[in-house]
Amino acid sequence: MSGTTSHPVHRHVLEAALHGDETVRLEERATALDQALVVGGSRLEPPVVARVGAVIDRVRERLELGVDHSVVALVGGTGSGKSSLFNAVCGLPLADVGVRRPTTSDITACVWATDGGALLDWLGVRPDRRTVRESLLDGEAEAPLRGMVLLDLPDHDSIAPEHREVVDRLLPQADLLVWVVDPQKYADDALHSGYLRGLVGHEASMVVVLNQVDTVPPEVRPELVADVGRLLQEDGLTGVSVLEASARTGEGVPALRERLADAVSARSLAARRAGAELNDAAVLLSSQVAPREPAPADLALGGVVDTLADAAGLPAVAGAVAAVVRGGSSVTPSFGPVQEDSVALARADWLTAATAGLPRAWRQDVAERVATTAELRLAVTDALAQVTVVARRSVAAAWLTGLAVVLVAAAVTIGSVALGSGFASVRANPWAPAGALLLLAGAVVALLASVSTRRAAAHRRAARVLREGRAALERVARGRLADPTVVALGEHRQTRELVDAARA
Repeated sequence: MSGTTSHPVHRHVLEAALHGDETVRLEERATALDQALVVGGSRLEPPVVARVGAVIDRVRERLELGVDHSVVALVGGTGSGKSSLFNAVCGLPLADVGVRRPTTSDITACVWATDGGALLDWLGVRPDRRTVRESLLDGEAEAPLRGMVLLDLPDHDSIAPEHREVVDRLLPQADLLVWVVDPQKYADDALHSGYLRGLVGHEASMVVVLNQVDTVPPEVRPELVADVGRLLQEDGLTGVSVLEASARTGEGVPALRERLADAVSARSLAARRAGAELNDAAVLLSSQVAPREPAPADLALGGVVDTLADAAGLPAVAGAVAAVVRGGSSVTPSFGPVQEDSVALARADWLTAATAGLPRAWRQDVAERVATTAELRLAVTDALAQVTVVARRSVAAAWLTGLAVVLVAAAVTIGSVALGSGFASVRANPWAPAGALLLLAGAVVALLASVSTRRAAAHRRAARVLREGRAALERVARGRLADPTVVALGEHRQTRELVDAARA
C-alpha cells in the first residue's frame, strides 16, 4: 500500500488540495457568470440579472465560509414531526415540538464538533438557538457527523408569512435538504408545486423522509414509500432517496443518521450545492442568448451594396457614361437624389440577416447601433460625391474616325480623277481604281476600329464608375452597418461563451 493511502496526514492533505481545486473551479464559474452579466448588460432582462446576481453573491459568501461544514436543513409541513425528528437525530431535546413549538420564525441549529459561528451568523441563527452537539462524554459516538450543521426550519406551510419567508431564504443556503413528510400529507400540493418541482437538478442535495411510519401497519409502509417515489418522479425528480422513520419510536433514525454521515464524510456537500446553484443560474442566463451567432455568410455585404447601388442609380449613371463615350449622348451624367425607401430596405434586409435567431433585446441593440435610414442615406450621398465620373469620348476613336474620313476623301478624289480621265480620252493610271478601292477599304477598317474603340472605352469607363461606386458603397455599408453589428455579435458571443463556461 502506498504512503498516500496509509498515512492519514497525507490523505488529509490530498483531500484539502482536491477541495481547494473544487473551490477554485466554483469561483471560476461564479466569475464567468459575473462577467456574463457585465458583458450582456442591458441586453439581459433585469429579473434574470437580479436572480443570477443573487446566486453569485450567495455562492461566494458560502465559499468564503469554507466547505468544512455541511448545512443540512430539515424542512417539513405542520404536523410532519420534523422537530421531533430533529431532536431524535441530535439525541437531545433541542427543538420545541407539538404545542410547545414557538410562534416565531426562529431557526434551531445543532453543530457537531465545531461551532461554525460565522456560518451560523450568515444563516441567521440566533446565538441562543445554537447547540454544539459533540462533547467529551460522547467519545467518538458522534464523530461520523462531525462537520454537520443541522437546522430545524419553521413549517413551510405555516399560516404565518414570516415563517415561509425564513424557509424560502434558507433553502438556497442549505447544502442538503431533508424533506420530512408524514403518511397523511405527503401528497400535499403546497409541497410539490410550491417547492419540490422547482428543485429539479438538485436531486443530489435532497433526501425525503417518510416520518411517523409507526402510525401505519408495517405491510402498508412499502406501498407508501413507493407512492412517495412516484410523486417525486412526477415532479421531475429522479434518484432521490426516500427513507422511513419514526421520531417517536426511533425506528429509521439510525439509518437517517448514517445517510447524513455519508453525505458529510464526502466533505463536498457545500461544493455540490454551490455547483448546482451555479448551473441553475447558467441555465437561466442561457435563455437570454442564442445558441449561436449568425453564420459569416449572413454578414456578406453584396446584397446590401446591390440595393444601395440601385437606390443611388449607380447602374444608370454607369450606363449614361457608356452612352456618352460611345457618342450616343452628349449629356454629362451625375448622381441624383438617393431613394430613401431603397435605403430603408437595404438596412432592414441587413438587420434581418445579421440578427437572425438572436433574442429580441440583442436584435434591438444591433438596430440601435447601426446607422439610421437617414444617416445611411446621407453617407451614401457623400460617398458617391467622391466617385469620379469620366464621360470624355475616346481620343483614339476620334483619330480613327478622322483617318476614315481622310481615306474616304482620298479614295473619292482618286476615283474622280480616274473617272474624269476616261471621259476626256486621256490615258489614265491603270492603278487608280485599285488605289481608290484600297483607300475605301482602309476607311471602312478605320471606321470599324473607331466603333470598336469607342465601345471598349465605354465599357471600361462604365466599369470603372461601377467599381469605384460599389467600393464607396461597400465602405459605407461596412462602417455604418457591418462594423457596429460585428461588435454587438462579439459581445453576444462572449456572453454566450461565459455562460457555457459557468455550466457544470
